[in-house]
Amino acid sequence: MYERVHQLPATVPGTTRQIHSFHYGPANGVGKVYIQSSLHADELPGMLVVWHLKLRLLRLEAEGLLRGPVVLVPVANPMGLEQVLMDVPQGRFDYDSRENFNRHFLDVSRQVGDAVEARLTDDPEENLRLIRSVLIRMLASQVPANQVQAMRLTLQRLACDADIVLDLHCDFEAVQHLYVSPVCWPQVEPLARYLGAQACFMATDAGGQSFDECFNLFWQHMEARFPQRLAPPGFAVTLELRGVADVSYELADQDCQGLIDYLTHAGVIEGQAPELPPLLNPPTPLAGVEPVVSPVGGLIVFCAQVGDYLSAGQVVAHIIDPISDSVTAIACTRAGLLYVRSLRRMATSGMTIAHVAGAEAFRQGYLLSP
Repeated sequence: MYERVHQLPATVPGTTRQIHSFHYGPANGVGKVYIQSSLHADELPGMLVVWHLKLRLLRLEAEGLLRGPVVLVPVANPMGLEQVLMDVPQGRFDYDSRENFNRHFLDVSRQVGDAVEARLTDDPEENLRLIRSVLIRMLASQVPANQVQAMRLTLQRLACDADIVLDLHCDFEAVQHLYVSPVCWPQVEPLARYLGAQACFMATDAGGQSFDECFNLFWQHMEARFPQRLAPPGFAVTLELRGVADVSYELADQDCQGLIDYLTHAGVIEGQAPELPPLLNPPTPLAGVEPVVSPVGGLIVFCAQVGDYLSAGQVVAHIIDPISDSVTAIACTRAGLLYVRSLRRMATSGMTIAHVAGAEAFRQGYLLSP
């Protein structure tokens, strides 16, 4: 194992921030795996999982069981970690730009396509290597305008040539779930099984150019521009490791083992992977997720738990006005899995208090949370 320190440009004189990456396994082995955590810096379950992974990978490397390179970034967003306002972490949005840290990753698909078009051969593997090498150079040539852009570029550069990219997040109060591109589902389904994910959401382009989609969309653009000329490229997936309070040794060890089993199944780790567990629920479209919105403000009293399967019209919560004594029942309009609900217990009018995953798509356009 070796560690690399990636210096971020200082925002003001006398300050410094770095991103640390940890590299395991043979550099020229079978494939490459990239795993990062806490890009939304207040989402910490993944950070503990990556810490467990660091210890496990050290042993596997010492035993000669890693067949390819594995890169871990346990703290993907040092800027967001420092953003604490009145004892409340604010790790989702950058204070200066007001941007979501997990949006606006760079799209260089047109530039890379232009650069390789005349150089492609009849060898799909060689074409894949060429595109990856040009992508690496293209990202290396970019000059970030600020520290947030530098952070995003650093993460993209570390991951851009990986076969498997895993971005570890969590939600408020939630069950384990994944976000995946439909074309990647065959590779991701074993991961969902080993982790015991209760929901898997499919979208080709959810909007916002998030970290996982900047990779999946890049390769989809390449395959559309150069059909049948590329070997199968890598893929990226976002893992939502339950809720923000689910930081425990037991859960982290369980998730770490699920990732180890998956990497063994994928051939990155030498050995016999355990038999695939059952898939808990079939994948559903991200466009089938219903945001459950309260039209009024008041005290939230939930009537359903995360993991419950709700029927259409079932009450999710009551909103109580302690002044007028009114009680407003808030129901979902479609059947589905209640996979996340708000941590807050005081609603403001128009606030999304929960999300229900339905089987049929009904939304379009931008599908992500702010």
